[in-house]
Amino acid sequence: MTIKPLIILPDPLLRQTSKPIERIDVDVQRLADDMLATMYDAPGIGLAAVQIGVPRRMLVIDVSREGEEKQPLVFINPEILTSSDERSVYEEGCLSIPDYYAEVERPARVTVKHLDREGNEQIVEADGLLATCLQHEIDHLNGVLFIDYISRLKREMVIKKFTKAAKAKAV
Repeated sequence: MTIKPLIILPDPLLRQTSKPIERIDVDVQRLADDMLATMYDAPGIGLAAVQIGVPRRMLVIDVSREGEEKQPLVFINPEILTSSDERSVYEEGCLSIPDYYAEVERPARVTVKHLDREGNEQIVEADGLLATCLQHEIDHLNGVLFIDYISRLKREMVIKKFTKAAKAKAV
């Protein structure tokens, strides 16, 4: 397992739509392991492949609490089948937008179809933090960031801050 560097805003790769994974092989399983190692190292609770520079439709999640046994989940080609009308609000952050957090309202429950790391089709019904995390990471696969759900003014301020930081780092 290799810890990969994270792609940070304003990198244009974060706005790309990720491509489906055609077949699950040892390379895809290695990518899942690398993604989990990177997520745990960050530390985070979710990571989309595009966040490590691989625009493919795969994400990893682990919403276990500190002190609990790790419960890594791998979602390949995830697709939201249903979303509840009921809404919930969580303070979200993102490994690609470090140290910025904002409250985001999303559907409280989702049903997600995906392939697991062995290529078996799975359906997960999620609520709470897992539902929020799934929606956040699936958004990444579609080129959407959590800051797209906040006011335009706040979003522009965040983008400006990260663009300025990226330019300073490039010098």
